[in-house]
Amino acid sequence: MLPNTGKLAGCTLFITGASRGIGKAIALKAAKDGANVVIAAKTAQAHPKLPGTIYTAAEEKTRVRFISRSVLPCVTVCSGWQPQDDLGIPSCLSKSLGIDIVVNNASAINLTGTLETPMKKVDLMLGINLRGTYLTSKLCVPYLQKSKNPHILNLSPPLNLNPVWFKNHTAYTMAKYGMSMCVLGMAEEFRGAIAVNALWPKTAIHTAAMDMLGGSGVSKQCRKPEIMADAAYCILTKPKTYSGNFTIDEDILKQEGIKEFDVYASLQPVSTGHPLLPDFFLDDDPETLAKKMEDHGASPILKSGKSQAEAAALAGPIANTFDLIKGVLNPDVVQSTKGVYRFDLSGEHAGIWYIDLKNGAGSAGSGEPPVTADVVMSMDSADFVKMFTGKLKPTMAFMSGKLKIKGDMSLAIKMEKMMGMLKPKL
Repeated sequence: MLPNTGKLAGCTLFITGASRGIGKAIALKAAKDGANVVIAAKTAQAHPKLPGTIYTAAEEKTRVRFISRSVLPCVTVCSGWQPQDDLGIPSCLSKSLGIDIVVNNASAINLTGTLETPMKKVDLMLGINLRGTYLTSKLCVPYLQKSKNPHILNLSPPLNLNPVWFKNHTAYTMAKYGMSMCVLGMAEEFRGAIAVNALWPKTAIHTAAMDMLGGSGVSKQCRKPEIMADAAYCILTKPKTYSGNFTIDEDILKQEGIKEFDVYASLQPVSTGHPLLPDFFLDDDPETLAKKMEDHGASPILKSGKSQAEAAALAGPIANTFDLIKGVLNPDVVQSTKGVYRFDLSGEHAGIWYIDLKNGAGSAGSGEPPVTADVVMSMDSADFVKMFTGKLKPTMAFMSGKLKIKGDMSLAIKMEKMMGMLKPKL
């Protein structure tokens, strides 16, 4: 990992969304370097599914040696900002005496299509990602202009207009690209005065939010938040002339001489059976993208002899898979899931199938579900078999467009638990 140099000692860093995950890792890295850190986040009370608050994060950082002054928690909700609000910045500044660095990390994500995304979710993503980034930067610029080496760093992707990154989650893409457009515009607007850059991970990063999206098993294919913290440190310790860059964590660390990346793997040692997931918005061209997806578990070719379901792939693979599903149904699974799923399958074995994990001891079979489905999943029948036999990761199926989901995303995520229960039987 990248060693600390003390270059941030005495600087004040204002970071949004730092109560957990990547933001917390960046704040901790800066605090270890001697920076004063102001944590701006909305999580003042514990979330039932996402651990960490601004107070627990601040408490952890104040235990770090070499902190020159302190770590200050600051409650704020960027998306609901009103003209009379100031994000608590002046009260923080009264203690921290200025701002040298702003890290716009706060973000909201909802990976659903246009018709399935409620406007409440659209407003939340645009409010936190785009509006929050613009607002925080705007309010901090007057203080940054007084710094010797001011930086704004947005955790946002390079602007990639490949339609594949829009078609499955247009609202989320617009929100994240809004953060990137802030970099594009402000870097030019404040060129020579304030460095404005973007940072994005090459691979999926293991955070509580990632666990919610991809299930607990997704950690095997992720890197730790510390790789983003080290990459951010590289950027924030550069002179203010380094501006207008859309950097990728692995690329900038390679430029700094880092050659060993296994240390950043979420699970040690790195398992060759679980290749790292590429992150959103990164591709060279559509053909290269398709190849990358295949390399990471989305191969269109089923290998025979690996499981019962695959061995019967040419003679009723869907029915065979559902026979296995029925074998693991029980009241405990129903109680922990409480969802009804419909599968609209196309391709060689097209048809409608369902899994009821809400009523009685559960049921599964062909045709419409007995009650209205909470989640509708649409995909090719061959990909369905691969997904339930562990040959295609649900997260990758969704990211590559092979799996389309309508309905309750939190219930959709719970389906991966069912897939894990099938593995001993395959």
